[in-house]
Amino acid sequence: MLRGGLWDMVIAMLLWGVWLPSCLSQTTSPSQDGKIKFRLAGYPRKHNEGRVEVFYNGEWGTICDDDFTLANAHVLCRHLGFVEALSWSHSAKYGPGTGKIWLDNVMCGGSENSIEKCVSRGWGNSDCTHQEDAGVVCKDERLPGFADSNIIEMQVNENRMENIRLRPLSGAHAGRMPVTEGVIEVKFKEGWGHICNTGWTTKNSRVVCGMMGFPSQRTVGKKPIMTNVYKALKKVKSIPYVATGPLANEFLTSQVRLKGGAKTGEGRVEVLKGSEWGTVCDDHWNLQSASVVCREVGFGTAKEALTGARMGQGMGPIYMNEVQCRGDEKSLWDCPHKSITAEDCKHMEDASVICNIPYMGFEKSIRLTGGRTQLEGRVELLLSTGSGVRDWGLVCGDGWTSREAMVVCRQLGLGHASSGLRETWYWDSSNVTEMVLSGVKCKGNEMTLTDCQHHSVVSCKRAGAQFSAGIICSDTASDLVLNAPLVEQTVYIEDRPLHLLYCAAEENCLAKSAAQANWPYGHRRLLRFSSEIHNIGKADFRPRLGRHSWVWHECHRHYHSMDIFTYYDLLSLNGTKVADGHKASFCLEDTECHEGVLKHYECANFGEQGITVGCWDLYRHDIDCQWIDITDVIPGNYILQVIINPNFEVAESDFTNNAMRCNCKYDGNRVWLHKCHLGDSFSEEAEKEFEHYPGQLNNKIS
Repeated sequence: MLRGGLWDMVIAMLLWGVWLPSCLSQTTSPSQDGKIKFRLAGYPRKHNEGRVEVFYNGEWGTICDDDFTLANAHVLCRHLGFVEALSWSHSAKYGPGTGKIWLDNVMCGGSENSIEKCVSRGWGNSDCTHQEDAGVVCKDERLPGFADSNIIEMQVNENRMENIRLRPLSGAHAGRMPVTEGVIEVKFKEGWGHICNTGWTTKNSRVVCGMMGFPSQRTVGKKPIMTNVYKALKKVKSIPYVATGPLANEFLTSQVRLKGGAKTGEGRVEVLKGSEWGTVCDDHWNLQSASVVCREVGFGTAKEALTGARMGQGMGPIYMNEVQCRGDEKSLWDCPHKSITAEDCKHMEDASVICNIPYMGFEKSIRLTGGRTQLEGRVELLLSTGSGVRDWGLVCGDGWTSREAMVVCRQLGLGHASSGLRETWYWDSSNVTEMVLSGVKCKGNEMTLTDCQHHSVVSCKRAGAQFSAGIICSDTASDLVLNAPLVEQTVYIEDRPLHLLYCAAEENCLAKSAAQANWPYGHRRLLRFSSEIHNIGKADFRPRLGRHSWVWHECHRHYHSMDIFTYYDLLSLNGTKVADGHKASFCLEDTECHEGVLKHYECANFGEQGITVGCWDLYRHDIDCQWIDITDVIPGNYILQVIINPNFEVAESDFTNNAMRCNCKYDGNRVWLHKCHLGDSFSEEAEKEFEHYPGQLNNKIS
């Protein structure tokens, strides 16, 4: 048992791990030369600024501000993964550090690739105090290929308790997941110890449950036996807009959600105001505020609070800034915060969280085989056979897409999906040959593959392991969204002469009735609009097929890198399609980029195609096939729907924002669009109202 002062220390450390003030926050990042490490620490700060701390000879320390210059800051910011420094600070602006002062009188030229190549007094040789600790402010632009996140997390001290677990009370509970009740055990020195129940309260229980990802607790008698009010995850899979997986508990509301994360319980924080979702700015973002978010979406506490849009940038409004929670609020909206103006914050400062989640053991029933690395391979499931024996089997590749691959990568804890493969003949075969699952169709937010829709009886068109499903996982993924307001602003009708539409007809961009027209006389009525597609993810969007597989079209003189890139549909109010169009990626390239982002893709001269993170591809309204042929459509009220990457050919971190919808009023001569929005930007109630909207009344057309 842990008793007396040691027990007090344990309780203090447990509580500190959750409620410590953010003045102890820090960012850790490995150096590129692998010999020393660097991090930013201190408070108040953002992810790209802080006290510089160096890990050398097994110990963290600081740098003295004597002789410090902007050139020094440039070198240190590059160590931290930023392109350059904006400024530096002296006299412990971000608070004094602890431990050694590793470097003093540092003098760099600014072009060095390591701080070790700068002039200094040598490691550990200093006459400074920590009141002279130097800090830097780095330009918020990452070095290409530097994938390490800037994480603001709590650091208590070197004695911080890192491990805690529940030991089931009996063998009957041992195989159950999650373990929800049992005796508390803490990692102590080289083993595990118990905690004395003297003075134990429900507050202590809540801290322990929160550390393991559970939202609440109850104590059984006076013994340190823990349980939770955690509901079965599978019962609430239908909770709307939770892109990172089904979450549940009594605190769950529809006021906050997580987007863009690869794993359950992580993502960009989005909050609901009125009927529209928006993001949170990362100014003063810390673990207290992140823990409020985690409890609100169904978990106990936050593991990390991330800044700098590390889970991708949002596209809607930014509602909150300088959020400063105590940590015990029921909702993020209950925390003190400032309202946002356009000058205060940009989406590159969107806040994110990683929550502590209960261990569910989902990865034990699935595995990858035959791949070149642990991130890829043929998917094999451990399922019960007819005789009740559990054995490994294959998944049929028919209809397999990156959306199903997304679920498998999440279940295995391997991040985002990079590809979903329908054939795996080029990977080494195993002794597993039986298909045990077919017809798999996932929404993308399921926690396990067997939670997805699938055949009750296996039916696979192509037999053999070479036609089983495979995946490739990745740390990052792209995320495409359409600029909905631009569609609304640019819509119009054009009566285009048939003699100008021969190429469009060859590309199948006209309605079927065009084949019976009196070519080249007459015209087709086209609903036209501009389409601006942004990549707000963390990886470039690239066509699934390489250039060797692209198809040259002589009429428009361009290569098709994807068969279908976008669907354009005009729907009746009951959802029936009355007209449609499509867009092959005639030229998938970086038309424009945000400030500081370089273009990488250009279609000219058989160039590479794609959309860089932070860039967008613009299909202007006057480009061929950027339309819907509505020649046969009668006047009335409709819904315009645009779907990007409709067949899930290319993996993304979030498919729920790939569709855009608008109310459309057509009077036979003119057209109006209203309420254009992404498919996940409205609340569930507002989306229902949109679907039953009787038509636009403000344009005075009956």
